[in-house]
Amino acid sequence: MTENNALPPKTCTIDRMITVAEDVQKVLSGEKTATRRNGRYADPGEIMTLEGRQFVVEKVYSQSLGELTDDDARREGFNSLEDYKQSILSMHPGMPWLPQMRVWVHEFRPAE
Repeated sequence: MTENNALPPKTCTIDRMITVAEDVQKVLSGEKTATRRNGRYADPGEIMTLEGRQFVVEKVYSQSLGELTDDDARREGFNSLEDYKQSILSMHPGMPWLPQMRVWVHEFRPAE
């Protein structure tokens, strides 16, 4: 895939991409199909394994917090953007929610 050439090097490994137990369960149940991280944890096409089930990363791209929508929050496994924001801020005490702050979006689906 040529699009990988445009991405900077990964800053972490795919096995660290989703580690919170509640998030793992959301992925396994199909509620969560994307995750946002400060760094890049996977390449498109890479396989993530959670509790013996495999998920293939389909897209990896940069997004600012100000661009997030309720649909993005639902793909993260939340009912609304506000629910997602409160969850993130509770996990990272003291972190400001800055609209211009950029994160890496990793979209995935169950592997066939």
